Amino acid sequence: MRLTDFWERLEQAFGSSYARSIAADYAFSSLGGRTIDEAIAQGVDTATIWRSVVSAYPDRIPARLR
Repeated sequence: MRLTDFWERLEQAFGSSYARSIAADYAFSSLGGRTIDEAIAQGVDTATIWRSVVSAYPDRIPARLR
């Protein structure tokens, strides 16, 4: 998944402001306690990060974005 696709999906699911807040502030256990921003900076594949988001917020992510 391209980085631009990742951000588009995150913003579609949460809105642009909340998406950026989640990316900066929420530490995902499935990412080793890293935030989205930290995981991206450390080279974690965006598809792996997206799967972590979907797992953490299953009711928030529409099926078309999974």
